[in-house]
Amino acid sequence: MEKEKTIMDYDTVSLDDEDSAVVIIDQTLLPGRTELIRLKTAEEIWNAIYLLKVRGAPAIGVTAAFGIYLLAKACREENYDRFLAEFRNNKEYLDSSRPTAVNLSWALNRMERVVTENADCPVPQIVSLLKREAEEIRDEDIRVCRKIGEYGLTLVKKGDGILTHCNAGQLATVRYGTATAPIYLGQERGYGFHVYADETRPLLQGARLTAFELLSSGVDVTLICDNMASTVMKNGWVNAVFVGCDRVAANGDTANKIGTSGVAILAAHYGIPFYVCAPTSTIDLSTPTGDKIRIEERKPEEVSEMWYRERMAPEGIKIFNPAFDVTDHSLITGIVTEYGVLRAPFEEAFRKLPGKRD
Repeated sequence: MEKEKTIMDYDTVSLDDEDSAVVIIDQTLLPGRTELIRLKTAEEIWNAIYLLKVRGAPAIGVTAAFGIYLLAKACREENYDRFLAEFRNNKEYLDSSRPTAVNLSWALNRMERVVTENADCPVPQIVSLLKREAEEIRDEDIRVCRKIGEYGLTLVKKGDGILTHCNAGQLATVRYGTATAPIYLGQERGYGFHVYADETRPLLQGARLTAFELLSSGVDVTLICDNMASTVMKNGWVNAVFVGCDRVAANGDTANKIGTSGVAILAAHYGIPFYVCAPTSTIDLSTPTGDKIRIEERKPEEVSEMWYRERMAPEGIKIFNPAFDVTDHSLITGIVTEYGVLRAPFEEAFRKLPGKRD
């Protein structure tokens, strides 16, 4: 009898080149329904990113890379200059969908370099090179997450309790995840972790996504409300915190889902190591500090009525709904990358990374 598929049997993002579609798991339907949707137009790709049908910095980057390739493939311009102009229009449009996650602009800039560095080639050849680059971005994501898992696993021991916030799991990448990669590798090797997943208000990515995928993988996971993190830490149930991030500033400040900075403050109070799992593609040396990171502010309805049959807040109430907050570098024990665990002073550590020296 064929084994029933779980959410872990699907890549979060994939390319169907024959049908000219980016295929994603619609994460807004989880955990109730697992549905693959096909994105073909610039508007569909933009909406999928903005509406969080695909989310998580690495997964957004892969989606954008596949998407800009398909839009270039659909372009009928044989003239290079007109092709480049249309490419840049599409790039600017997709880049506007979510401003905080640096992987979005990083992937699109990387794809643009393929176009500009091959200006002497026929347009069809450039399109083929774009496909190859997009597939390499996807493959790199898988390799990088696996390496982050290996390095992260050196920071914990068998039987440890781990707390995580939001979803930096497989659903935020193509496979493995970032903050969950050590958990999944530990699960494979019999580490017996117990994981506490913050629900992550207001969009509940911890409840809907992290708890769902960890449970599907057989991990011992307990869902907690965000305001319960202090209690489980005080009880001695948490030995380490692993979170992901959407952008790392040059001084080591990190932007991640709203509520992350509060978890870091609690961890510091209770003497618990706080680790940020970040592919080096999220390290943005052009942003000096976290104060310079543009924080996306989302619709108030996400707070007041999105998860309720009836509106739960009074009409006319003012609502503040930032999607991210910034964790100060002084609260971060280490940043786990595909090149190892980086520690303060982070500016010096970043400069030693391949591709970050200039």
